Amino acid sequence: MLLLAPIASATAADVTMPDPNYATATAVMNVIKDAAEQELGLDVSTVTTTAVPVIWEAMDRNKGEVDIWPDVWLPNQQGLVDKYVKGAGTVKLAKNGYEAKQGYCVTQVTVDKYGVKDVSDLANPDNAKIFDTNGDGKGEIWIGASGWQSTNIEKVRSRDYGFADFFDLQVTDEAVAAASLDRAAKADKPWVGYCYGPHQNFARYKLAFLSEPKHDPAKFVMLQPSEDPQWFEKSKVSSAYADTTVHIAYAASLAQRQPELTAALDRITLNPDDISKWAYAIIVDKKPADDVAKEWIKTHPDEVAKWFGH
Repeated sequence: MLLLAPIASATAADVTMPDPNYATATAVMNVIKDAAEQELGLDVSTVTTTAVPVIWEAMDRNKGEVDIWPDVWLPNQQGLVDKYVKGAGTVKLAKNGYEAKQGYCVTQVTVDKYGVKDVSDLANPDNAKIFDTNGDGKGEIWIGASGWQSTNIEKVRSRDYGFADFFDLQVTDEAVAAASLDRAAKADKPWVGYCYGPHQNFARYKLAFLSEPKHDPAKFVMLQPSEDPQWFEKSKVSSAYADTTVHIAYAASLAQRQPELTAALDRITLNPDDISKWAYAIIVDKKPADDVAKEWIKTHPDEVAKWFGH
């Protein structure tokens, strides 16, 4: 949940941004934060949260609790965009986005040695057992962290793809899943889980996406808990995600309070390869995210200048 004390104290800052504590979003947040401080002299504070709906609710209130959310994954957060951007008009979506990818990843040995290449292979109980590390007869698959919109989607997809009964559907912090993947990769063992890119793991390990049926809107009907208490029963998802893009969102009131900043947010373009490198530096090289951001800003002055209209 969003930490209430930091929100209350953060209102004295010019701008407040959330840190969801996963490397790609943390990296982007720090780049925007440090660029805004450098170029506009703003005081940007941060709050820690992993609950995406709470972030949107805070932007909707337009009280400075959360002003900018730099990790709007579409179609995952489309329901929130429909509610707050298209409906209430309390949140705006920046014009530019960058391409991303999401699905299920396995270690390369899973493909080469065990022949698990397609999501349909997970619905075979014998295949599921190769991912069983605790001897309970079920495989383990990480489907995301608590508070992620994609985690709810994965709960539905695992049911509709037919493998939910054969797996322990693990909902944990990404760091826990990363440690599990690291152990499997180093031991040349099978591993399967939700994955998304850009991400540092594609630079760290030999990973492969499982193939899936092509995205079909008729087979990707997803309601979130905030939309309907019977979201799980009413949702049906049995195809790949639609083409995925990631965008910046900001509270509508920020355009009045900080027009130069919101103009910059609309001009920002991000390179997925850069984001993966930032995340790698944070996770693998153990560099503070703020240092990674400052270093990139220092070495890309022309790009940052374009964002701020210089």
